Amino acid sequence: MTIGKHVRLRRLIEPASGTCVVCALDHAMTSPRLLAGLVDLRARVREAVDGGANVLMLGAGLLDQAVTEFRPTTALALMLSASAAGRPGGATVTPINSVEWALRAGADAAVVYVALAGVNEPAMISYVSQVAEACDRWGLPFIAEAEWPDAYASLTEAQDTLGVEYLLRNARLCAELGADIVKVNWSGDAASFGRIVEATRRPVIVAGGPVVSDEELLTRMEQAVRVGAIGCSVGRNIFEHRSPRAMTRALCRVIRDRWSARQALDELRAATA
Repeated sequence: MTIGKHVRLRRLIEPASGTCVVCALDHAMTSPRLLAGLVDLRARVREAVDGGANVLMLGAGLLDQAVTEFRPTTALALMLSASAAGRPGGATVTPINSVEWALRAGADAAVVYVALAGVNEPAMISYVSQVAEACDRWGLPFIAEAEWPDAYASLTEAQDTLGVEYLLRNARLCAELGADIVKVNWSGDAASFGRIVEATRRPVIVAGGPVVSDEELLTRMEQAVRVGAIGCSVGRNIFEHRSPRAMTRALCRVIRDRWSARQALDELRAATA
């Protein structure tokens, strides 16, 4: 591992707690429609940072608005893929920007959404390997998002069509191709997610996915941490929440402070009453 990658990984994964709490605000590049919570990007960044997120996942174009709310310890994960979500045949992951662009932007990591099981799977695998090689060459950590092909499908829909085996294969493939951190969808229960963590052999963070109840989200996070996840990457469940700051704080309580989901939920409800 290069010195540069080592330094940046220490910003992504807090040395004291060994955890990583990401607020993902890149959904304007993936959603079929603009989500209302993203309109005021600067406010969402400020709320997530105040709530305790140590990593912000963003696109490059509006960084001039977002970084004004960063703290010296806040890490930037820059997206290198978007979704051609308006196509009649369904969304397709589309490469954008470059590792060099990410470095010029001051990023601490490059991020690629990895969707398999489609007609473009060979190209997807090739692209992921190219990004991993470039990140290794430049000393930039690589976060691969081993997720369902449709980021906006419900957990039930995804499980019914693809199942846990898809996530197992995707996560391990991302690790084999050179990812330093692997982001994975929640698989439905702690036992199956533990299998994913074990098979990945790299630090794993759990995706927030579609909006669910506060209790469900925090319970998933508690279970994921219990079986070895080092953190989370949550977007819609933060920026679409009635209090993004309080929800981020609740996630930090579970992941960083090792509170139970019930304890974090009680504090969240008190803060938003």
